[in-house]
Amino acid sequence: MGKRSRFWDLIARRYARMPVRDEESYREKLAITRSYLQPDWDVLEIGCGTGTTALGHAPHVRRFRAVDSSPKMIEICREKAAAAPTENIAFDCADFDEIDQPVGSLDAVLAMSILHLLEDPDAALARIHAMLRPGGMFFSSTTCIADIDNAIARYLLPAAAALRLVPRMTQLGRAELHRRIEAAGFEVLRDWQPGDDPAKAVFIVARKPAP
Repeated sequence: MGKRSRFWDLIARRYARMPVRDEESYREKLAITRSYLQPDWDVLEIGCGTGTTALGHAPHVRRFRAVDSSPKMIEICREKAAAAPTENIAFDCADFDEIDQPVGSLDAVLAMSILHLLEDPDAALARIHAMLRPGGMFFSSTTCIADIDNAIARYLLPAAAALRLVPRMTQLGRAELHRRIEAAGFEVLRDWQPGDDPAKAVFIVARKPAP
């Protein structure tokens, strides 16, 4: 595990106690995602954090695998799972580019609040596309730093990342994110940013076209 994992390990317990910043939008994303999920699906979530989203979706599918590079985050996930046992979910500690997932083996992949934290989002999107079966679904929620026009986004976050106080964020914009997802071979079905507020994450529902 790398430097990013150590950052998330340090803040994991505090992060787990933090309330959801925009509860209404979060609930809407859950509802939209569940409207697509099927009971015979195999699903993967990358960058699962403390596991709340994974545990919420697992009862609606056949198998749910959730991975995160932070051992402390996965520890919290497993504590939550033990408190509310769900037989069809597995939490694994691994970097996304290290996990063993066969090509064409998944019906859906979730990447919630993670694409902007990856060093190579395009490589991740290509791998996600390969993992999905034809017709498989991709759900993502991404902070588009490039669209936020304030001093924090422009100066403070890059400076803090250079000092290793926060993870480095890829400077994505909403239009560029949309383009990159399509360039990876996906068909974008929904592109939603609550209130069209640049400070809020962009939620995208995309599909791997069937032949």
